Amino acid sequence: MSVNIVGEIRFCPHCGRPVEQRDVSGRARPYCPACGVTFFADPKLAVAVVIEQDGKVVLQRRSIDPGLGAWTFPSGYVDRGEPPEVAAVREVQEEVGLTVRLTRLIGLYAEPGDIVVLAVYAGEVVDGDLTCGEESDAVGLFSPDDLPPLAFPHDAEIIAAWRAGSSAPPSPDRAPSRR
Repeated sequence: MSVNIVGEIRFCPHCGRPVEQRDVSGRARPYCPACGVTFFADPKLAVAVVIEQDGKVVLQRRSIDPGLGAWTFPSGYVDRGEPPEVAAVREVQEEVGLTVRLTRLIGLYAEPGDIVVLAVYAGEVVDGDLTCGEESDAVGLFSPDDLPPLAFPHDAEIIAAWRAGSSAPPSPDRAPSRR
């Protein structure tokens, strides 16, 4: 698909002709007059996991942008066709070396104009040793009351939501629901 710098479709991926903007449901969307196809830009789904271990939260210090040098939860993108819960467990393993069991969905986070929607889960350690992955230069356990500088504006909100729900954990056999 041909796109310009801001991600707008300029040419039809089916026939290669230039697209036009057309009002569809109150929004300007790329439209191919030759094919009659309207294109909808999909958001990118990312996942993060708040992991509690010994009363502390597992964080990693990012060695890449965005958020270079600041701390955040193990996180990453969901691959096409991959269930978000599977991606969350995979990302934790890749980023901090732990195998986790997800205990609940904390929430979904998105900002107007941002193409990424973040699904955040709570998880508990099942196995593994805390180690650095390719996108971090340090990992650690931190008290929720004494966190290092966080990488993203929503990280503090995520901690607050996690803490609000952590007093009543779900039963061990309950898996997060998917919608």
